[in-house]
Amino acid sequence: MTNSWTDRAAPSLDDFEQMAAAAFAALPPEFKALAGNVPCMVAEFPDEETMREMELETEFDILGLFRGIGLPQGGAMPQTGQLPNQVWLYRRPILDYWAESETGETLGEIITHVLVHEIGHHFGFSDDDMEAIEAAAEREG
Repeated sequence: MTNSWTDRAAPSLDDFEQMAAAAFAALPPEFKALAGNVPCMVAEFPDEETMREMELETEFDILGLFRGIGLPQGGAMPQTGQLPNQVWLYRRPILDYWAESETGETLGEIITHVLVHEIGHHFGFSDDDMEAIEAAAEREG
């Protein structure tokens, strides 16, 4: 049995949107309920505004982004003129991370991790908060 990769293509933006939707659907019901209607958007790379705001050296420096105001800061109801909260996943940086990763994670696992991480920002968690939660979960598991 041969496994030929010669006719395979990288997942498209549509594929990523489907994978993100499947990852969201597989989350625990309580988590999804708290996440509410925060849309998950997929793009090839972060836009130039994001690059400037985040002070990124390259467009590969970020896998995902939460845009908006976290729930604890009053983000449940958008203020006049405020865009709704959004989660962004960046296809090319995620593919690059997956290709270079030595953890053995599947692409689906990485997409789920980034999605959960960005939704965590919607809940008001900082990166440090989420790292502590992940470390505690790994110790428990």
